[in-house]
Amino acid sequence: MQFSIKSLLIYTLLATSGGGNPLIAQSGFDADRAFDDLVTQCDFGTREPNSPGAKAALQFYKTTLAELADTVHMQNFQLDDPYSDGQLKLTNVIARFQPEKAQRIILCAHWDTRPRAEYDSYFPEKAIIGANDGASGVAVLLEIARQLKSNPTNPGIDIILFDGEDYGEPRDLQHYLLGSRYYVEHPYLPMAQQVILLDMVGDAQLDLKIDPVSYQSAPKVMEEIWTLGAEMGYDQFQLVVGASMYDDHVPFIEKGIKAIDIIDFEYPGPDNRYWHTHDDTPDKCSPESLEAVGNTVLSWLYLQ
Repeated sequence: MQFSIKSLLIYTLLATSGGGNPLIAQSGFDADRAFDDLVTQCDFGTREPNSPGAKAALQFYKTTLAELADTVHMQNFQLDDPYSDGQLKLTNVIARFQPEKAQRIILCAHWDTRPRAEYDSYFPEKAIIGANDGASGVAVLLEIARQLKSNPTNPGIDIILFDGEDYGEPRDLQHYLLGSRYYVEHPYLPMAQQVILLDMVGDAQLDLKIDPVSYQSAPKVMEEIWTLGAEMGYDQFQLVVGASMYDDHVPFIEKGIKAIDIIDFEYPGPDNRYWHTHDDTPDKCSPESLEAVGNTVLSWLYLQ
């Protein structure tokens, strides 16, 4: 994979001070508060569609974001459950900052948790807590929302928490990404020109590699964010190719919107042994990982 030397040079200059020392970012991102938000979500229990934990989490998101954003929309929709005779009651949470602005960026994550733990030796049919796979991306976005309240960016920002990302059974791809698929067909306007997705960003052993699907869609954005993060001293950002991701950024790319996925799909390492298991709990995550992602993304936003 080739990276633009020009953009690498520009962001190296932006992200270093005299003498070549790493920039101390002044975004205000509070990693401990973000980690508290991760734990709070897990304390609600599993958050799969139609669950008591999902209902409690939605109230938490609504209450928190209503104090921060200019507008908050609870985008409710229903779909037939592909695995039963019932209905899935789903909700995307959309918090808009400066909604009148035409230049916009979507920051998003999924808030639901997987309704099964198919890679766990015990109770594979039960839903998971989803500390990393669900709560981590949301936790970063809630803290970013607090910073946007007091220090707005030049572009308008839409923070979107998607439901139903992780509902599908293994290899049944048409029943994943339910919330993002719905949103791209029913967007709040003006529609953003860029999308940054955060997923599985809380791993205490965080290694953020390049998703080829994202790079094909928005190479410049990926180069900028990865280089900025590295120059700020976050070695979690690695300019190496990782696995191709089928995630909530894909429906946007299919609509012709530039979208990237910031994700560590090695949890905690290449064996991915915590993924879709009951071991995906807060003790496997860290404030330091949330800071690396949140501080970098927020600092990048302030450069736009």
